[in-house]
Amino acid sequence: MTATAPHGQLWARCAGCASLLYRKRLRRNLDVCPECGTHARLDAPARLAQMVDPDSFTALPDRPAETDPIGFVDVLPYPHRLSAARAATGLSEAVVCGTARIGGHPCALAVMDFRFLGGSLGCAVGELVTRTAERALDDGVPLVLVTASGGARMQEGALSLMQMATVSQAVAGLREAGLLSVSVLTDPTYGGVAASFATNTDVVLAESGARMGFAGPRVIRQVTGRDLPEGFQTAEFLLRHGQVDMVVPRHALRARLVALLAAARAGRRPGARPGVPRQEPPPAGGVGPARVPAARTSPLAERPAAGSEGDAWETVRLARHPGRPTTLDYLETAFDGFVELHGDRLGADCPAVVGGLARLDGRPVMVVGHQKGHTTAELVARNFGMASPAGHRKALRLMRLAARIGLPVVTLVDTPGADPGVAAEEQGQAAAIAENILALTVLPTPIVTVVTGEGGSGGALALAVADRVLMLRHAVYSVISPEGCAAILWPDRSAAPQAARALRLTAHDLHRLGIADEVVPEPEPAAHVDPAAAARALREAVLANLLPLLDVPPPTLVRRRRQRFRRFGVTRGAARAGAR
Repeated sequence: MTATAPHGQLWARCAGCASLLYRKRLRRNLDVCPECGTHARLDAPARLAQMVDPDSFTALPDRPAETDPIGFVDVLPYPHRLSAARAATGLSEAVVCGTARIGGHPCALAVMDFRFLGGSLGCAVGELVTRTAERALDDGVPLVLVTASGGARMQEGALSLMQMATVSQAVAGLREAGLLSVSVLTDPTYGGVAASFATNTDVVLAESGARMGFAGPRVIRQVTGRDLPEGFQTAEFLLRHGQVDMVVPRHALRARLVALLAAARAGRRPGARPGVPRQEPPPAGGVGPARVPAARTSPLAERPAAGSEGDAWETVRLARHPGRPTTLDYLETAFDGFVELHGDRLGADCPAVVGGLARLDGRPVMVVGHQKGHTTAELVARNFGMASPAGHRKALRLMRLAARIGLPVVTLVDTPGADPGVAAEEQGQAAAIAENILALTVLPTPIVTVVTGEGGSGGALALAVADRVLMLRHAVYSVISPEGCAAILWPDRSAAPQAARALRLTAHDLHRLGIADEVVPEPEPAAHVDPAAAARALREAVLANLLPLLDVPPPTLVRRRRQRFRRFGVTRGAARAGAR
């Protein structure tokens, strides 16, 4: 809906049928056009007013500190964008969180507001949603999430990407405790939010008119060069393709939530209490409740001298070099006896993900990684290392198999991102990534990840929720590609080199932020010049980081992994920013 009266906003024009509507009438109809049924977007306060019982909402008592974790500047400094969003919306962040009753049933709620920087997921939003899930766990009540987001917040770099795992493991805690979680998809829900807590809850509702997907329509059209099907990524499309439980018109949404919460309340045994302890949030000015014990650092691990890191854009170019060793190359040289296992067991075998059994220094391991190729034909055949939903499901199947038979997992990440095609969206790309992220937070076996080339957004994180994360010196790990970031925040894509520097995406950047545990050296000038030397360095680094994990009991391993991702909260980002 767009307002047409500048004074008092008495009238609004429907975005669907262009009818001119009296605003009070529109409000009485819950901001749904009475002529054509188009659902206007709601801000968070209006959404809460419609959903919860009168006077029952209580906001969370604490607010995370303000943060600019990577000192991001495009045409405007990031703090200026935050200040403008706060002034325009009256909100402190892109989500409003608290406790309430819906139809008399208590719950914890997090309601996103698209007006605030597109509802983007940054450290503060991730912290607030996580605290809401933890409050639900503490109180033994259901969690309701209302999503409206364009995805992860690029101005916070890879730290915003980590929030997908942080919130997902909080949702996993509710699963383990037998507490219901419900997400309500509203228009629009995309990117990192779609590929995490919007789709890994127990029940997923889509409001009429909502659109949801991992990749946005513009990106898909640019990548595929195809027109999109009628109704693509709409609520009805999602229902047809099995990605949501139901599509609910706004006037019926509260009643549906009441029914779900009543069923969850009736199903809980009298006196039952959650059995999963919560993870305490990071203390102000520091990291989380317990730092994960460090592995034995590889003797080859790089300790760069000041100024020795090189230019970020040149690092991006090296990470993408066609001669750079692939997962299959490393399986041939750094590991022994690789036996490939195929298929997702649901009808497909994605060529962009390879995995199977191998030996590392005589020890059996499960290795899973993205596979690109060296020639144009190989790259096309492997879809440039961009995994489909079947690839993510295959990876998860193999990693769960490893846990069942007591093998550690090594993942090799090298992808520009998840497959952004029409078929991938039809097959549930967002939900496939979300399930991988959630499952890895609780997988009871050691996981070591090496980013060997490109670590592109959620497609990389789907294989990188690990106990130890290593990066080759000329690898990159980012919430968005420099070209994509430049196209959104700068006048055009020619600013990609500037965006690369602003995103803090190099191995040394990620090590300083605490996302990467170790930087693995490469032969000069980069791995493609001497693949054998690169393989030796990778092998040594994986062994040094994996061996100490083999003696850790699985419950302790999972607890430490959760602590690792829980500490990527807003206070950690603030501390790191201040340390620069």
